Amino acid sequence: MCDGQARTLAFVLTGGQVADTSMFTDVLDEIHVSGRGHARTRPDRVLADKGYPSKKNRAWLRERGIKSTIPERADQIANRRKRPGRPIDFGDEQKERYKGRNVVERCFSFIKQWRGLASRYDKTACSYAAGLCLSAALQWI
Repeated sequence: MCDGQARTLAFVLTGGQVADTSMFTDVLDEIHVSGRGHARTRPDRVLADKGYPSKKNRAWLRERGIKSTIPERADQIANRRKRPGRPIDFGDEQKERYKGRNVVERCFSFIKQWRGLASRYDKTACSYAAGLCLSAALQWI
């Protein structure tokens, strides 16, 4: 998870076989941005790619009042056409907002400039997580 300036806010380290979409809520729960007053623990809006539009993720965001810009996959759109219900509007405004998702890719690019993190040379998850924390700290400097 990163902010609008491609700086890391939170991450959750998992095994390679764990799907990203199942960890979506766990990563969002890790956000703690300090500032004036209480630390912020939820974003105003979430921009995510087509790997995250599950019903569970959308319901979780709705419960917390977090706006989202997540395009649906083609198979989900086809299923929605078969059943009546509330269609997800991904109009021009959402498409324009989605263009800002490149900051996530820039954040990953910054992290992967460190060859040890890109190649996963570390033998233990603890030392790899330490490297991620160090990289995240360097982004904020």
